[in-house]
Amino acid sequence: MKKNFLLFLLSIGTIISIAQNNILVTNKLADDVLKGNFNPVDFQASNIIDHPQTIIENIDNQVNTDSITEYLKVLSSFETRNSGSDTVSTTRGFGAARRWAFSKFKQFSERNENRLIPSYLQFDLEICGMNQHRNIFGILPGNDVDNHKIIIVEAHIDSRCEGLCDVECLAEGVEDNGSGIALVLELARIMSQFTYDHTIVFLLTTAEEQGLLGAQAFADYCRNEEIPIKGVFNNDVIGGVICGETSSAPSCPGFNHVDSTQVRLFSNGSLFSRNKQFVRWIKLQYEEELRPIVSIPMQITLMSAEDRTGRGGDHIPFRQNGFTAMRFTSANEHGNADVSDPDYHDRQHSIRDVLGEDTDNDGEIDSFFVDLNYLARNIVINGTAVVAAAQGVVTPEFTATRVDSTITVTITDPLNYGKYKIGKRLLNNDFDEVFTLEGTTTFQLTASQNIVFVSVAAIDENGIESCFSDEVRPLTVSGTDEPLPPSYEKVIELFQNRPNPFDEATFINYEIKEPLPSRNGILFVKDLTGKTIKRFEAHLHVGYHEVLYTHGYNSSGTFIYGIEMDGKILAQKRMVFAY
Repeated sequence: MKKNFLLFLLSIGTIISIAQNNILVTNKLADDVLKGNFNPVDFQASNIIDHPQTIIENIDNQVNTDSITEYLKVLSSFETRNSGSDTVSTTRGFGAARRWAFSKFKQFSERNENRLIPSYLQFDLEICGMNQHRNIFGILPGNDVDNHKIIIVEAHIDSRCEGLCDVECLAEGVEDNGSGIALVLELARIMSQFTYDHTIVFLLTTAEEQGLLGAQAFADYCRNEEIPIKGVFNNDVIGGVICGETSSAPSCPGFNHVDSTQVRLFSNGSLFSRNKQFVRWIKLQYEEELRPIVSIPMQITLMSAEDRTGRGGDHIPFRQNGFTAMRFTSANEHGNADVSDPDYHDRQHSIRDVLGEDTDNDGEIDSFFVDLNYLARNIVINGTAVVAAAQGVVTPEFTATRVDSTITVTITDPLNYGKYKIGKRLLNNDFDEVFTLEGTTTFQLTASQNIVFVSVAAIDENGIESCFSDEVRPLTVSGTDEPLPPSYEKVIELFQNRPNPFDEATFINYEIKEPLPSRNGILFVKDLTGKTIKRFEAHLHVGYHEVLYTHGYNSSGTFIYGIEMDGKILAQKRMVFAY
């Protein structure tokens, strides 16, 4: 049974409250750096290495599966990292785990001239009988305080088994989320050697399993203190490659299916949201900077939804606070976490989420449930995008005008980068085309389609793109200016859903070209017998509209979707749900 995430939060409302209090950074120096109140010279490396391609190549070469294995073994040894577990013991429980993570940040700092500053973010909130909690982070100051921005790469450090607040059970949490913790620590180890324009935060949050509460505290703190977050890279369940008997849609093809060459990028919003632009940009960094140098190519899949059906992650509180955020997750997951089902046998959220198996009975684990090489590849993908984001390339402004099938893009760039990328997108998750512009700030592209979105990025002297701008849809300016006929069929245009066929969620797009008698309508989905599957509000004001329809893993087949106003169907089409 799939659980809606909001219902999940309500269901645990008797265990926790949802208002963190007394949020503070325990290390004043770390707090100053977060706020941009520091002198970069104080953190300057003796040997400055700041060329992005050099750093990316070093990340690719230095990611070490032995280091990853050691992180996972230590994390397993704590037996539980439940947010309400022991904070006094030196060997068991959340306190031991967070002190170990803090010591790793400190160790990495000592190896690199004390440039990585370890700290806690502390907050008060009753969670599973514990009233005070701490996130752990290491912060690497950037070189540019005039354009102060921070980039966060994060994972949740807490774990759970079948009982949400069972602090005594074995909850090693190796795949969920030892894999994400190992990723953040390995990037902190390697990346703290180098120099960046923007500040990087390597963050491990608590109480994700009880409702994303550690991430909420950090996001709230950044909002309240007006800390400028450029982007959040959340990593959760990022090392497993084996499909369980169950998985949260959209996910695995079937039990024991293996996928070690694909990673999913989730983000919130319609296709033209800032978060969707962020994941398109992340994928482009992989394609341009990393793919040419790796031995095993990875498939980067951009997902329509913010997260799996009925699930949520630490990127959500940051997005809710107005920050750009996304989530990396393995292509395959071992379980949908429905531990209330007596027939649930998968590893996620159970005592079975352990390091691996001793298949030859020699006392040593020889079959790991986290694929170390797959996790290593995801570490490098994260690192490549973080490096690019930290270069501080500024996104230019632009205008886009359209006459018939010709779109003219004019870039305004006071920094005179001189080289740019133009992204063209129709109704897909990803860019349909990306053009490079050099030596001029004006570009013309041809587009026969009615709906076209355009965005731009600047390219610096090292070949690194800024994040792409928000998308603009240039409106057609006809040479004849003939008025549209007054019939509703000409006033509204309903587009084919994308993707189609779809496996869990799909976008429904429509355009209102002239004012209608009513500003509110109904978007409906029916089966072929005419039975209504879903009805929800459809705005009918003039403009382009986009709605994410989540079908879930319900009945498959062909369905009819459309828009009605005052009981009259204005337009309808068919779509195919294939599972």
